[in-house]
Amino acid sequence: MSIGFGIVGLGMIAKFHALAIGAAENGRLVACFSRSQEKAEAFGREYGCCGYSSFADFLKDPELEVVSICTPSGAHMEPALEAAKAGKHLFIEKPIEITLERCDHIIETCKRKGVLCAGVFPSRFWDPSLLIKEAIDSCRFGTLTMGGAYAKYYRTQEYYDRGGWHGTWKYDGGGAAMNQGIHVFDLLQWYMGPVEKIRAVTGILAHTNIEVEDAATAMLQFKNGAMGMIECCTGVYPGYQKKIEIGGTEGSVILVQDRLEAWQFVNETNRDDEIRQRLSGASKTGWGASDPGNVNYLGHQRQIEDLIDALEKKRDPLVTGEEARKAVEIVLAIYESARTDRPVTLPL
Repeated sequence: MSIGFGIVGLGMIAKFHALAIGAAENGRLVACFSRSQEKAEAFGREYGCCGYSSFADFLKDPELEVVSICTPSGAHMEPALEAAKAGKHLFIEKPIEITLERCDHIIETCKRKGVLCAGVFPSRFWDPSLLIKEAIDSCRFGTLTMGGAYAKYYRTQEYYDRGGWHGTWKYDGGGAAMNQGIHVFDLLQWYMGPVEKIRAVTGILAHTNIEVEDAATAMLQFKNGAMGMIECCTGVYPGYQKKIEIGGTEGSVILVQDRLEAWQFVNETNRDDEIRQRLSGASKTGWGASDPGNVNYLGHQRQIEDLIDALEKKRDPLVTGEEARKAVEIVLAIYESARTDRPVTLPL
């Protein structure tokens, strides 16, 4: 049984969704929407789907079952609510929305209408990412002590100038933390557990004419007592692959993009050598560190396949709306701490 997908918002990320849907087992791209009929038709011709400039007509497409929301971050809620009310499942790009209130409105509406809501965090679906989670759940790290998340990217001034919404509070919802760092924040809290307290500093260091931060650092305390550090920036030339470090009393790993830089445990298993050899090579997912278009769609494809499997088996997807909300809460706590120059306790 194949599932029909439609895409709302036809900017840069939409092509990755289109390619991922086309490559996914049991996935079909059947529709796309843009307020520009010309743009909708051009996208439809390129990716083999029907283009709509009427959102009402888009939602009435008889083959449409899941809506991918690819609009600017602060414009996710409105199409998501309309789609949910029309009985469509949701696949929403990160961040799911830019305030907790808007996140909650989406999540609650989906529950009320009986549709699934998945937040897009493709980094969770890389092989080493899943192996790290498996090792944590198997208690291979002993007591978790330290966790770090680093996204030191490079974005030109043109990146902020050309888009019309990047660098704005209204549509971007934030800067380096909300737009780039949120990927590693999601992984870090997925591994280390809930964050209890954040102390942060943000600034605009490398760009002009933007409202939001292009640099942020934060110290974290997790509910399990472990400590952590976050660094993200869009002003580090030439841009470096994102990195996660997880350390405990009996093991440590370092994940750089989609490859393992370290995988060490006190109690080795027969799989450990094979894991190190197989997953320590060159990145297969692209960088995106200096060019947001320089990534591939493998993570999106795997997440779409997880959503399709969830629909078929009537289970929750791996990244539910509630899961996707957690990273947004961390970003908002970073902003609140930086604004007040005080530590912030979660939940907000």
